This record gives sequence, C-alpha cells and structure tokens, in this order.
Amino acid sequence: MPTVLADEDALTRAIIALASEYGRYGYRRVTALLQADGWRVGKDRVQRIWRREGLKVPQKHRPRSRLWLNDGSCVRLRPLHRNHVWSFDFVQGQIHDGRSLRILTLSYAGDWVTTVC
Repeated sequence: MPTVLADEDALTRAIIALASEYGRYGYRRVTALLQADGWRVGKDRVQRIWRREGLKVPQKHRPRSRLWLNDGSCVRLRPLHRNHVWSFDFVQGQIHDGRSLRILTLSYAGDWVTTVC
C-alpha cells in the first residue's frame, strides 16, 4: 500500500492553485515556485501529482495570418458561394520549333466551397 505523506493534500491544493494562476507554467516552473515559497519538494513528486490531478498546459494558438501583404497584393478571399473565387496563372514554355507559347490558365475554386463553407 502506498504511503501518503501528511502534507500531500496541502501540496496538491498548492499545485492546483499555482497551475490555475499561472496557466502557461508546467510542472517544472510550478516546482520552482513551490520551492521559492518554502516547500521542500522535488520535480518528480510535483510531476506525479500533476499527472494524477490531470493538469495540462494548454497548447499555444498560432496567431491568425493577415489577409493582406505589404507588397500591395490582393486580398485572399474565402469562397462564400459558388463562382465566388477564381484563380489564374500564366504558363510559359517553348514549342518544338523554338517559339514561345504563353497560356493563361483559370481555375475555379468550387471544391473549396464544399470543404470550407
């Protein structure tokens, strides 16, 4: 049968309080805060309590990218309905006798509507 130390409940409450106050701190930084407060505790014990209580550090969210660039380019549109967003591209190549061939290709973004909207 595992032994439970006398200060286990108080330590658990302190860990939960620090984890809720400092949401981005993990068990190592919480251990440092506890040691600064006078607790004689190691990171392994804090990690064990951390896992037992189901505490986790929330994942970082990437900032949303802007819809514009500083080079004066157009806005990237999200398709809202059919025939809303089209893209184009110029393709250039050479044919067998050395003359250049330029083609304008148009692409319909219709499949984006079904996946995005």
